[in-house]
Amino acid sequence: MKAILIDDEKPALMQLERMIQTDGRVNVTGTYMNPREGFAHLAKDKTDIVFLDIGMPEMNGLQAGEYIQQIDPDIRIVYVTAYADYALDAFELNALDYVLKPVDPLRFAKTIARIEEDRRRSLRPAAVLQEPAVLCLKRLTLQDAAGAGDRLKWRTQKAQELLAYLIHMRGQWVTKDAIMDQLWPEYKQDKAITHLHTSVYQIRRMLKEWGAVSAGVEYSQDSYRIILDGIATDVEQFEQGEADEPAMTESGWQRNDRLLALYRGDYLEEHDYDWAKAARGELSRRFVQLSLHTAAYELATGRERLAIRRLGTVQEKEPYSEECCLLLMKAYASLKDYGSLTRQYESFVRVLHTDLGIEPDRETVEAYRRFVQELA
Repeated sequence: MKAILIDDEKPALMQLERMIQTDGRVNVTGTYMNPREGFAHLAKDKTDIVFLDIGMPEMNGLQAGEYIQQIDPDIRIVYVTAYADYALDAFELNALDYVLKPVDPLRFAKTIARIEEDRRRSLRPAAVLQEPAVLCLKRLTLQDAAGAGDRLKWRTQKAQELLAYLIHMRGQWVTKDAIMDQLWPEYKQDKAITHLHTSVYQIRRMLKEWGAVSAGVEYSQDSYRIILDGIATDVEQFEQGEADEPAMTESGWQRNDRLLALYRGDYLEEHDYDWAKAARGELSRRFVQLSLHTAAYELATGRERLAIRRLGTVQEKEPYSEECCLLLMKAYASLKDYGSLTRQYESFVRVLHTDLGIEPDRETVEAYRRFVQELA
């Protein structure tokens, strides 16, 4: 990423340039004390980030931000200011972040992380799923480009569950008896059949309202199945995109990052259907393994903060994972963050002892000691 710095104070420019150069993830292509000279640079040279002082005598930094957005609306602005009161005005002008003078190295590191995350989002394809699509991760949603799926209202929860169950069966024929045993086991057959027929009617009406002409429910030989010709599900996208790639490449990382972004939550977790529990556990396991594999690559390529955020999600799902703890400790050690390293290890030890009555693996203990010695 390319950046320029604009500040009417030479010492401030020099300090900020040194911080950026030390970090190494952003390339400074120009420093200017006069905003108009910076504008001329932006008009000729494509630039990603502008670090812009707010309190300049010739032109207020907020006014300068408006000029910059006219030159190129894709340019992201990070304001540098001595006054915290300017923060709200700054963000209204498409600012990515702001830092206070004198610039604190730790706060500046968070700014760089935010720049990196924003860059990663901007490089991600606009959509992984084809439209329309069926979303099953976290909750059942019928999605389309016009947003009609968000407005669909189910008359009964059982109709929604039946649709989810048919989607779960992935186009296989399911007998009426099997469906009734799964969804209406407490009713006698005649009552269960009435509920089944009513729910099928509601599903067909809902699919018509959704507007997906290739979607429907078929009936034959006392069995039902869902037809979703040409309509993707997020679960299928996630499963088909997985790859066993021991030596990950950058393209593999980009693919994994897109796949993991699909995982909004566990499979149908908001509905808590009993028949979905096995699939939910398997998909969760795949998500954890793919996340760990991806985070390990991020650590190997100097993206520690991305890895930490990813691993934080994993640790919420798998608090007893030794592998996750090891990768987190490695990330903090790489950042020379002794405090976070120690807190991570001590918290992990405490959780294992309190919840399971066990101690960490020898590998984890030795890794922690090694990291501490390296930081000493």
